[in-house]
Amino acid sequence: MSLWVDKYRPSSLARLDYHKEQAAQLRNLVQCGDFPHLLVYGPSGAGKKTRIMCILRELYGIGVEKLRIEHQTITTPSKKKIEISTIASNYHLEVNPSDAGNSDRVVIQEMLKTVAQSQQLETSSQRDFKVVLLTEVDKLTKDAQHALRRTMEKYMSTCRLILCCNSTSKVIPPIRSRCLAVRVPAPSIEDICSVLSTVCRKEGLALPSTLARRLAEKSCRNLRKALLMCEACRVQQYPFTEDQEIPETDWEVYLRETANAIVSQQTPQR
Repeated sequence: MSLWVDKYRPSSLARLDYHKEQAAQLRNLVQCGDFPHLLVYGPSGAGKKTRIMCILRELYGIGVEKLRIEHQTITTPSKKKIEISTIASNYHLEVNPSDAGNSDRVVIQEMLKTVAQSQQLETSSQRDFKVVLLTEVDKLTKDAQHALRRTMEKYMSTCRLILCCNSTSKVIPPIRSRCLAVRVPAPSIEDICSVLSTVCRKEGLALPSTLARRLAEKSCRNLRKALLMCEACRVQQYPFTEDQEIPETDWEVYLRETANAIVSQQTPQR
């Protein structure tokens, strides 16, 4: 049984629930043939990864959904071995180089070199390039980012990069200038309410509009968090009520209790 956030994730640009004008522009970009490197950025839970997967689906078809998890060992020049996990299809590779810490430069160079020099497994594909999806690029070291810049130029003919991050402020200008920047803003409160209502209707549930708005506001416009909280409310109590308690994650409860303990008045009894 999958979570709602995965079960109802849109699989094509045409099915996206919000930022539809941007979705139409992305569809035109895919169809024009000259596909550039992309830098997709925006707050957590705004829908960056969903839109990236929709772009890949438009590029290559349903084959990109046949994913496999691979574990690779990369040896650094100092003979240190780095274990890295990737998610791949026959058309793309997804990796988070920042998982390798200070060795992220070696991971980027080896991964891109391997992908760029390998042939497409599906000869029926109309694209003569593969896509490498790098997540959390704003957490890469400066050395890794400079290595990425050089690699982007070297393998442009056989490899396209889609870079994903929350903010571009820590991405060096040479990388930003080599990518088409796509900003994915956080959905509005109304957008989140609409998605929550649609998901609940598909589940055969009646969601009060007041509760939907409370969920949207409490999630701080993070759609993923709003869906998870809505599903937690369903497990906790159904039928829904407008004033029912919205469950919090353990770390949020612990963080609030710790903050309250810090700022509360100290007394001899304590």
